[in-house]
Amino acid sequence: MLEIVSVEISKFSPSFASETNLRIGVDIPDFMFWFSHGHISMEIFHEHYHFEHSRLHKRSLSPSKPHQQRLESDRRVRWAKQQRARSRQKRDFRPLTKSYQLPIQLNDPKWPEMWYLNRGNGLDMNVIPAWKEGVTGKGVVVTILDDGLESDHPDLEHNYDPYASYDVNSSDNDPMPHYDLTDSNRHGTRCAGEVAATANNSKCAVGIAYGAKVGGVRMLDGDVTDIVEARSLGHNSQHIDIYSASWGPDDDGKTVDGPGELATRAFIEGVRNGRGGKGSIFIWASGNGGREHDNCNCDGYTNSIWTLSISSTSQEGQVPW
Repeated sequence: MLEIVSVEISKFSPSFASETNLRIGVDIPDFMFWFSHGHISMEIFHEHYHFEHSRLHKRSLSPSKPHQQRLESDRRVRWAKQQRARSRQKRDFRPLTKSYQLPIQLNDPKWPEMWYLNRGNGLDMNVIPAWKEGVTGKGVVVTILDDGLESDHPDLEHNYDPYASYDVNSSDNDPMPHYDLTDSNRHGTRCAGEVAATANNSKCAVGIAYGAKVGGVRMLDGDVTDIVEARSLGHNSQHIDIYSASWGPDDDGKTVDGPGELATRAFIEGVRNGRGGKGSIFIWASGNGGREHDNCNCDGYTNSIWTLSISSTSQEGQVPW
């Protein structure tokens, strides 16, 4: 039996993709069936496949009903939906505006500005006592699901892990961001630096877990569909311990959105079977919508039972957004 699944329709874009996803309930996939429907396939995770029709436009204002109906009429297909691009916004930071006394001295130039690690008085993350106990993230592998990662960045190259990295947008092993005139694809590298930038090396900043290994999955620099999210969330789940995502649906106080069927399946597979059965850990930023009176309970990623949602305060202990 074949099961075709796809993403829920997002209202931000009228663009349909030429892609479909199938679940095949047999040990040996029927390649003649794939060929008869004019698709190219890729395995997402166990028994789940990605189909892309070579004779359809990559993006379209309307769905391809004849191809949809052809699939649905096949006795081996339970149901089918086309992929559709979704709005996913990066969740960024605001710079520090005040100075204060540092509890410890590091030679990283940005260390004096990293109040969330060194402010003290209940206004930071209380990690310095953990560092003093030798807890620095050593032995932990983190991957950043975002717009790419500069693997040769001088503050990250020592901790970079190629086995925790992949380019879903281009389907290759190099997560290097593709920069443009707006210089917008640097968010993932910054997020990686917050996690695992090398400490006390006279370069840039220091990561909260500066002993951890870090990789990046480039998946936000293109159409974000259910299959893109699922492939990212399921990447090398027996090697990666923690998946970190600082993005989500629009934080505009009006959008209610969340993971589609495949992304949800990736969460479940990871939690049940990742890390050798201990379960993958999915960390999500709660969002930047405070000033829009946005409620993160309307975000199906931060509100999911499969994720740990992280919020923040400003350096004055106030709502930051």
